[in-house]
Amino acid sequence: MFFDVLTLFPGMFESPFADSIIGKGIERGLVEITVHHLRDWAEGKHKVTDDVPYGGGEGMVLKPEPVVKALRDIKARRARARVLLMTPQGRPFCQEHARQLAGEESLIFVCGRYEGFDERIRSMVDDELSLGDFVLTGGELAAMTMIDAVARLVPGVLGNRDSAQSDSYSDGLLEYPQYTRPAEFDGMQVPEVLLSGNHGAIARWRRRQQLLRTWQRRPDLLESARLSEEDRRLLAELQSDAEKDADR
Repeated sequence: MFFDVLTLFPGMFESPFADSIIGKGIERGLVEITVHHLRDWAEGKHKVTDDVPYGGGEGMVLKPEPVVKALRDIKARRARARVLLMTPQGRPFCQEHARQLAGEESLIFVCGRYEGFDERIRSMVDDELSLGDFVLTGGELAAMTMIDAVARLVPGVLGNRDSAQSDSYSDGLLEYPQYTRPAEFDGMQVPEVLLSGNHGAIARWRRRQQLLRTWQRRPDLLESARLSEEDRRLLAELQSDAEKDADR
């Protein structure tokens, strides 16, 4: 899968993708990340990429010419690329978006800076995404986060093909608690069911824990989670038990 990034600060991307899982995916040729310096498409002696806003106001605005030229050049090589604009005005990025984008052949991330973009840049964009309801100094960190979330879903990037299927949000719920050796640490025990070797019992315990943890920490997720009739029965049971405990 091809990832292209358009930014004024290409050096920010050197370290995050050099190591770990994404770095190995790049080494194996499963993922290719190319970072482009926006100034390469700016005109004039000083390669200016921003200017003061029409109508007055604070800060500077990214000019349309270098961004649009860059996107046209990149898309000449990546004709089927989907262009994503990093902006606080975009849709909040989530795991479902990561899954959808992992099915694309190529993605182009446009990273904003300063007070934002000239509005006409949006004519070249397929989607606008945000990490959440807060403002960063630029779109680079958002692009890095989204690339990481998408790239790990590319077949072969994760060593275990089933790993992504049990992640938090993979089925709309938070992940169940995880434990490893030793079985006892500092007076805290690993739940006995995980040591039992009974895979059916373990699967039921993990599902119950997913429902419990999601209900306790992110109840909003339950509104859209894909729940079976058994899930709904377990959830009702958990809620009933909690109400009984509260009444004692």
